[in-house]
Amino acid sequence: MILKHMKSIFAVKDLRKKIIFTLATVLVFKLLSVIPVPGVNTDGLAAIMKQQQWLAFFSALMWGWIEHFSVILMGLSPYINALIIVQLLWVIVPKIEAMQKEGEQWQKKINKITRWLALPLAFVQSYGMILLLNNLAGWSIINTTNWWIVFTAMLVITAWTIFLMWLWEIMTEYGIGNGISVIIMAWVLAGVPWKIINYFSIWNYAMFAGLLALTLIIIYVIIKFTEWNRRIPLIYTRSGRDEKSYFPIRINQAWMVPIIFAVSIVTFPSIIGQILSTSWSESARTIWNFLVTYFGMNNPSWVFIGIYFLLVILFSFFYVSITFNTDQVSESIQKRWGYIPGIRPGSETSDYLWKVSARLNLFWGWFLAIIAVLPYVMSKLMGQTVDLLISWAWLIIIASVILDLIRKVDSEMKMFDYDKFK
Repeated sequence: MILKHMKSIFAVKDLRKKIIFTLATVLVFKLLSVIPVPGVNTDGLAAIMKQQQWLAFFSALMWGWIEHFSVILMGLSPYINALIIVQLLWVIVPKIEAMQKEGEQWQKKINKITRWLALPLAFVQSYGMILLLNNLAGWSIINTTNWWIVFTAMLVITAWTIFLMWLWEIMTEYGIGNGISVIIMAWVLAGVPWKIINYFSIWNYAMFAGLLALTLIIIYVIIKFTEWNRRIPLIYTRSGRDEKSYFPIRINQAWMVPIIFAVSIVTFPSIIGQILSTSWSESARTIWNFLVTYFGMNNPSWVFIGIYFLLVILFSFFYVSITFNTDQVSESIQKRWGYIPGIRPGSETSDYLWKVSARLNLFWGWFLAIIAVLPYVMSKLMGQTVDLLISWAWLIIIASVILDLIRKVDSEMKMFDYDKFK
């Protein structure tokens, strides 16, 4: 049945081209991820990864490219940071907020501003990463006394970051699905076979079966949460008669963004602590001991878990408050001669949409927060690290991307032969 369905998918010429282009682009990413930056001491880097085991988690946030100090080391970080800054600016600066009314032209301007802002951010972040790894090692992974080597490394990392931004865009345009999401999914799934092999190599079949069952159960729950939405009834008074419709508000409005934001902040004290550990100052070592004790990644404290939990919920509300403009939605509904039954157009509609969105976001924020801290809580209670075949938080991305790909493939096939697939 599966083979038959796959055959029908590849029978559609345009869809086949998009799938092949997407797979080829993923292969390019994989090849780039193992090419080190010129001037990097790769043997010394491997030694650090073994000594500082908490870096494995940090490496995961950087898509694993830190292990090779790859030319695409920065990955999404500069672009995401630039996007966050632009989103904050369009709330603060009236001129940028007014650009939203320009429609498609506004989106093009925002994308252009974001790309240009990502350029200096990538350059600065590359230098920060070099200093961080050198401080952690206590010696030079990259020789910072030679400014030409450092400058060359920074230029290489920045150039490849810009190349990635271009590649993601053409992948989204000519491939299947969102380019960034597909790349994240491909990286996450690439680590699954090694986990399976590890369990089979130590003959731990019971643990493997249990984790497989738990992974599938959590995926099912995530899919149910992701697909659920609240339909706000609408009535449009056009052509002399009322037309009924609805405005859907998804419970998953913030996606994985709150976890990404929260992780960046909650892990920062641990990174600072690792840097201060190389200091000869007594006060610096005292601060380092405090940060490592309460914010260490190897054995996170209940303080760490509690702060992480709260940050995920707070960032969930923060992100949705920026991206979901209820005033704009209310204005759009009113311009089309529409209204919500029992709610006056204008400010009352905007307030109503905000309240509904806030309630939905509260559910999603708590769900995200539980998924984020659950592995740490289980590890604390059981006294050992517990992880699924796919990391807990990344399951949300995997489920969301797969659902999106299914929709895109189904849409392409219906366009190819509507009568057959409707």
